[in-house]
Amino acid sequence: MKERFLLFFIIAGLSFFIYFFQIYTEWGLAIFISLMAFYAVSAKIASQIRKRLFHDDNDVKNENFKPFVSIMIPAHNEESVISKTVETVLKLDYPNFEVILIDDRSSDNTASVMKDLESKYPEKIRVLIRKQGAFPGKSAVLNDALLLSEAEAVLVLDADATMESDFLTNLVYALEPKDVGAVQARKIVRNKNINILTRCQNNEMTIDTYFQVSRDAVKGAVELRGNGELIKRTALDDIGGWNNYTITDDLDMSTRLHIKGWDVRFCPDTIVYEEGIMYLTPLYRQRRRWLEGAFRRYLEYFGQILTSKKMSLRVRLDMIAYISEFIMPAWFIIELIILIGKIVIKDAPVNILMSSVIMGIIIGIGFMAACVVSLRKYDKLSKTDAFIQSVITPAYLLIIWFPLVLFIGTKILFMKKDMNWGKTTHGLIQHEHAIIKAKEKIKKAKEELKKLLKK
Repeated sequence: MKERFLLFFIIAGLSFFIYFFQIYTEWGLAIFISLMAFYAVSAKIASQIRKRLFHDDNDVKNENFKPFVSIMIPAHNEESVISKTVETVLKLDYPNFEVILIDDRSSDNTASVMKDLESKYPEKIRVLIRKQGAFPGKSAVLNDALLLSEAEAVLVLDADATMESDFLTNLVYALEPKDVGAVQARKIVRNKNINILTRCQNNEMTIDTYFQVSRDAVKGAVELRGNGELIKRTALDDIGGWNNYTITDDLDMSTRLHIKGWDVRFCPDTIVYEEGIMYLTPLYRQRRRWLEGAFRRYLEYFGQILTSKKMSLRVRLDMIAYISEFIMPAWFIIELIILIGKIVIKDAPVNILMSSVIMGIIIGIGFMAACVVSLRKYDKLSKTDAFIQSVITPAYLLIIWFPLVLFIGTKILFMKKDMNWGKTTHGLIQHEHAIIKAKEKIKKAKEELKKLLKK
């Protein structure tokens, strides 16, 4: 209910602001554009300074910092991928870790596969089987597993995650400073070349890497991304573990860590691979969950974000700057309604200058530029390929995110909150390959049959 009232007052305040803002549109746009440009330039300069100060040759790593790590892998109906993930994790060259596999009320053979893995590697693996009546959600799963762990840090992986053997060794280095509460690895879609959706998802993650590196450089509000996040146990205890009542455990935890004054770091050179979604409907379902969780955590912690004495001013300003991703679609709809109202009321002066459209175009051009730079830098694409992808990806994001922002806003205002976390189905690559092979066999059998009939 608190979230509903707060969102209502924010929309009402935004509508009031936009209505009177139109009188001074030119000045307002100039101020907004100047602020965005200042933020972008500051982040770029900070990234360059950081790159020079912390060049690989001068970046001293404490080889003696080897905290005991619990690698937690929650799984719900993941029998097709969990074994490969565990086998990959067990090849990590880090000397001091355990693996906790958690079956969250699966209806397939996930629990049985986990038990087999535990029997095969008893010295490394522990299995937790949650009962059917257990509280739903990934946060509750991780909190249950945390009760079993006495580790100094927790690494959370998705059931389809894969990585190189030095993944954890490299990630741990960034966790050592006392003020660092968590570290996030870079995510890459390993099946990015399947279709346009998987390609755009990988582009999305690459652009996210670019922005996360910038936020890290200015010591801003770096966010965890669920898969490949390493969290210090003292930080976990400080914030009371995961929030069972959120549908995005990573974003919620990021915000609470910042409120408590913990720094979150990003490691672009340490990579975790995951499976991209190949079909539009499940992609919308996943993004709906992500967006709703992101939206609700800002509403839930709005007061603490403004009043926290432990959160730095840089983090606070950075967090507020990124809230604009939710404001722009609402701004456009509100301004359009006001414009239509003025046209209907013929006596009212009609201002045809749509500030939201102008802002959207400017942001779009800036985003395309960031897209080209990030794809060139991190994915090593050619100038031509990077430009093509920088045109396709914003269109993809507009189609995915714009309607979802409006839907989630409407849901929070008029519908009850639920814990439907829209689970992502993994292992589709294997299924796709199996279907292709089956079709090839059928085709081959038909050809052989034709040859026999001719004889």
